[in-house]
Amino acid sequence: MILGLSTGSSGGDVVNGIKMVFSFFTDDSSKDEMMQTIIWQIRFPRVLLAALVGATLSLGGLVFQALLRNPLAEPYILGISGGSAIGAILGIIIGLSRFPGVAGTAFVGSMGTLALVLVMASGQTVLKKDSLLLSGVMVNAFCSAVIMFLISLTQDSRIHNILFWLMGDLSLADMNQVMILAATVLPCFLLIFCLSNPMNLMLMGKEMARSMGVNIKAVTIILLVTTSFMISSTVSQSGLIGFVGLVMPHMLRLLLGPDHRVMVPACIVGGAGFMVACDLLARTLPEQGEIPIGVITAIIGAPLFIFLLKRSKS
Repeated sequence: MILGLSTGSSGGDVVNGIKMVFSFFTDDSSKDEMMQTIIWQIRFPRVLLAALVGATLSLGGLVFQALLRNPLAEPYILGISGGSAIGAILGIIIGLSRFPGVAGTAFVGSMGTLALVLVMASGQTVLKKDSLLLSGVMVNAFCSAVIMFLISLTQDSRIHNILFWLMGDLSLADMNQVMILAATVLPCFLLIFCLSNPMNLMLMGKEMARSMGVNIKAVTIILLVTTSFMISSTVSQSGLIGFVGLVMPHMLRLLLGPDHRVMVPACIVGGAGFMVACDLLARTLPEQGEIPIGVITAIIGAPLFIFLLKRSKS
């Protein structure tokens, strides 16, 4: 986050940028007021928004992987993010405020697609890995078609904004937006952490979890609704950003093991750092303008998804 604050398209080297970040807390009369304004009024809200978005998507991927017992489960691949985007676009088109109007329609869209994926993938007794992935891919494709249809109905200047937002956009971050998202997702983080031990027991099997006093149905519903709510809130603020929920939980699980009491805080911190780094690349790689952050995460995440898919079949 310090690197994200100190580096950007306005020029200057990293060392001087870091000095300017820390000079904010001192009474240094020689500090550059213009650069301080850029750092604290433009970069600071964006870095915080990127951290919240990354933490939410990473934690969402961890929860879906635990509940569905599938290392390839992720909000973007399962179509949850696509459903949220449909709801958010509908909210934008009909003129609802970003919060709570757009966030509410995004939540309805995410719950609808989650229910559809689970119904399509469910067999007589359990969810199967292949049917789950296939259902998620098909629902995601359907959501993309609906999104394009909705955009084709929009005939004003909002089309460009919606298209850029769909690829992941953090450029319009402001502190009010960041504070609203933080107030929305931080209680969700705490609730998921409180349920980390039941998630551990559920990985050992339903019978073992029941014998240890876990109400499987209640825990599953709470986790699914909580995760879908925080994902939809994030999508309504930042657009579609994929593969974060796949990359970070898998990497951290290899490093730290499967204990969710460790993995939940690790995914929050790791996902935040990963998204801030991707946003830094999106801002600094092009000479002019910026790359949508969803492009950066897809370039990193898609090859890893293919690797995990081949590994799971071997």
